[in-house]
Amino acid sequence: MKPPHVLALAFAFAALPAFAADAPKPIRALLITGGCCHDYGAQKDLLKSGIEARANIVVDQMHSDNTTGSPPLPLFGNPDYARGYDVVIHDECAADPRDPSSFKSVLKPHLDGMPGVNLHCAMHSFRSGDYTQPVARGADNAQWYEYVGLQSTGHGPLEPIAITFVDKDHPITRTLDGWTTVNEELYNNVQSLDGKALAKGRQIVKQSRRQPDGSVTEEAQAVETVVVWTNEFGPKKTRVFSTSLGHTTATVADARYLDLVTQGILWATGKVDQPGYAKKK
Repeated sequence: MKPPHVLALAFAFAALPAFAADAPKPIRALLITGGCCHDYGAQKDLLKSGIEARANIVVDQMHSDNTTGSPPLPLFGNPDYARGYDVVIHDECAADPRDPSSFKSVLKPHLDGMPGVNLHCAMHSFRSGDYTQPVARGADNAQWYEYVGLQSTGHGPLEPIAITFVDKDHPITRTLDGWTTVNEELYNNVQSLDGKALAKGRQIVKQSRRQPDGSVTEEAQAVETVVVWTNEFGPKKTRVFSTSLGHTTATVADARYLDLVTQGILWATGKVDQPGYAKKK
């Protein structure tokens, strides 16, 4: 008969494959931040820690401290910038118009099948031509919008947004509840380019009107747009998740926002229903 310590070791080694099967390889995510108009220094770390706390995801950062609309990120001219990753999270604000030929390297990984997640000002990045008007499918200035699945060109004032999920059966949203944000930017919807709405945001906007007698009155108007959606991009039907929410650092730090973004990553990478990825709360 074998000594007890030998039997214990044999049992431990026999159990190793079972334990390994319970711990799949983490999703490797590349988070891209930097550019105009947002506190990316704080927001990038909130996103990294919040996502990693919620799922079996490792978030690496590509960040620029440049605060202009043309941050010098190394994805320009480098179609291999996402090599080794499973998903790219675009949270940059590269909003200055550019030569559309420079977008090709940005989109190359996604055309090749790399899932994408887009947050807030990513929707207003990589613009060219007269982007304030509805773009024509296939045009040079439609490239980024076709990837995102929706064209947005601007936003309203900083006011709370009431979020309502319109597709409660989708794998991303079925465990989530709507909420009302702190003061946030509601992005407009110029046109949908095959994006599928998951949530709408409603904002009350106050407008001043001058009356015939010279007095000024304030009127409140409700504005509603799609704020969360999915898309399938290119010949490989690459999964793409987007939310236009996330201007303020308070929103990015909100547990409900981080839940939404994490669910979007899990869906885009095909892991939302696979065991070993979503962490128990």
